[in-house]
Amino acid sequence: MTLTAGDQIPDAALMTPTAEGPKPVQSATALGTGTVVLFGVPGAFTPACSDTHLPGFVLRRDELKAKGVDTVACTAVNDAFVLGAWAEARNVEDSVLMLADGNADFAKAAGLDMDGSKFGLGTRSKRYAAIIKDGVVQWIGVEDAPPSVDVSGVESVLKQL
Repeated sequence: MTLTAGDQIPDAALMTPTAEGPKPVQSATALGTGTVVLFGVPGAFTPACSDTHLPGFVLRRDELKAKGVDTVACTAVNDAFVLGAWAEARNVEDSVLMLADGNADFAKAAGLDMDGSKFGLGTRSKRYAAIIKDGVVQWIGVEDAPPSVDVSGVESVLKQL
């Protein structure tokens, strides 16, 4: 079942890149307090993810914060080393909490996983964005086609806040 408004976010083990190396974090801990904007991408360094999706949230972090967002987080079915390198390459710094879902445990628990095997990608996350308040989904936009960044882009999220 796909995560919808009113649902509690699933609790799954994730990893976050840090200067000291990958650190484990539970999704309920990372995403369960305050107002959180979570966006999921099929993969780090992929064209739409790197050129549009992630940069939009980085560039407009102050606007999100002004609308009451405490945390902006990104999840991808990649390991924490890849997410760390991606964050560095895209100058993310502290604007977005990067959450590696290396085994797609969170994506599967949220019903937001997809089969990317015809592209050689295996199981991946659908492209989406969600507004979460104290662990409960308030709004979620899931793309029909992974290359699109329409309903899951920062513009759509800002309109929903």
